[in-house]
Amino acid sequence: MFAPRTPTPWPLVALFTAGYLAPYLLPTVVGRLDAGLPLSATQAGAVGSALLLSSASAGFALASRVERIGARTLARVGLLLAVLGYGGAALAGSVPAVVAGAVLGGFGSGTATTVAATRIAAQPDPHRASTLGLLGVSALAGAVYLTVPHLGAGHGQPLAAIALTAVAVWPLTGRLPGRTAVASSPRDTAGSRLPQLRSGLVLAAAMPCWSLVQNSLWGVSGRIGLTQAHLTEAAVGAVFAVALGAGLLGVLGAGALGPRLGRAVPIGGGTVLIAGCVVASASATGLGSFAAGEIAWNALYPLVLSYLIGLAASLDPRGRWAVLVGSASSLGTAAGPLTGSVLSAQAGFPAMGLVLGAGLLVVAVPMTAVALHVSGRPLLPGAVRRRGGTPAAVVAAAPGTPSGAVPRVGAPEQPVVEIPVDAPAVPAKGAYDTAGPRRAGAVAPGGVD
Repeated sequence: MFAPRTPTPWPLVALFTAGYLAPYLLPTVVGRLDAGLPLSATQAGAVGSALLLSSASAGFALASRVERIGARTLARVGLLLAVLGYGGAALAGSVPAVVAGAVLGGFGSGTATTVAATRIAAQPDPHRASTLGLLGVSALAGAVYLTVPHLGAGHGQPLAAIALTAVAVWPLTGRLPGRTAVASSPRDTAGSRLPQLRSGLVLAAAMPCWSLVQNSLWGVSGRIGLTQAHLTEAAVGAVFAVALGAGLLGVLGAGALGPRLGRAVPIGGGTVLIAGCVVASASATGLGSFAAGEIAWNALYPLVLSYLIGLAASLDPRGRWAVLVGSASSLGTAAGPLTGSVLSAQAGFPAMGLVLGAGLLVVAVPMTAVALHVSGRPLLPGAVRRRGGTPAAVVAAAPGTPSGAVPRVGAPEQPVVEIPVDAPAVPAKGAYDTAGPRRAGAVAPGGVD
C-alpha cells in the first residue's frame, strides 16, 4: 500500500522564489549598475557583493530564531524590507541611495530565504520542495531576462522586478505558521545541540568556495557576452533566458532522479562537469561557444544545488544546518561578483575561468566525502538502508532504541511500538546429577544439558 502524497507547500515555494531571485538576476543587476550609474565594473561588482553579503548576514542572524519569532511574521518582515530596499534603489538616482537600498533589500531577501529553508527542511520531502522552489525562481528569472532589455536603459528595471515579486508573494504568507512554542522536554533539550557536527562544519566550509566560483562567473557573464563574445544586450538576455530554461530541465531531472544515485554522484560528478562548463563559458568568443557554455552550466548548477540543499537539510530535521550552510554559501555568493570582476580585470576572462574551474575540482572532494559519509552511516543499530542511502523503515529490535530516532521516509514519523519477546526459559540445573566432568554430548537426566 502506497503512502499518501504530501501536499505541496506552495507558500514556501513562493517564499523561496522571492528570496533567491536577487542572486539569479545578479548579472543584469551588476551590468546595469555599471552602465546606468557612475560606477566602474569593479565597483558595480562590489555593490552586488554587498547585496549578497547582507543576505547572508540575515541567515546567520535569524537561523535559530524562526520558531521563536514565527515564520509568518519573519517572512512578512523580510518581504517588506525587500520591497522598501529594492524599490527604493530602483527609484533612486544617487549611488549612496542605490547602495543603501540594495543592502536593505538584500537583508530582506536573506530573511525570506531563511524562513523558506527552515520550513522546507521540516517537510517530509525537502528535496521535492526545494526542487519546486528552484523551478519557480528559474522560470521567473528567465522571464525577467527576456523582458528587461525591452524596457529601456537604466539600473531600476531588475531591482523593481525583485520588489514586485516580494509584493506578489506577500498574500501567501498568511498560510505560514505563527510563533511556535518550544517544548522543554528532555528529548528537546538533548536535541538542542547541532547533530552531525563534523559533517555540517565540513559542508559549511566547502559551500562558500563552491558558491564563490558559481557567482564569480555569473556576476561577469553579461560582460563576457558583451565584450568578449561581441553580442548585443538583447542577445545576451536571450541566451540567459534559454540557459535558465535549461536550468528548469536540470531541476526536473533532479526531481525525477531523486535518491536513485544517492547524493555523492550528483554532487561530486556534477561539480566536475560544472568546472568544465566554467572554463568553456569564460573562454567563449562568439554566440555559439557562449551559449553552449552558459546553457550547459545553468542546466547542471541547479541540479547539483538541489542535492546540496537536500544534503544540508538531512543533517538536522529542525533545519538549522540547512540555514547555516545556506548562509555560509551566501558568503561565497556575496564575494563572487567582486572576485570575478577583479580576476577578469587582472588576468582576463579565460584565465579567470581556469582558476575558478580548478577551485571547483578541489572543493568537490570534501563535499562528496560528506555526501558519502551521511549516506553510508547507519542511523541506528541494525538499520537497513536502500541503495543510495535512503533509510528504509526497518529497524532491528534493539534494547534502548529511542522511538524518536527512527528516520522519516517521505511520510510523517510513525510511533514505534515495542513488542515484548518472551526469552527462552533458563535451563534448570541438574540437582541430582553426579559430580565431576561430563563427556562431550552427554545429556543430563531429564533431558537438561
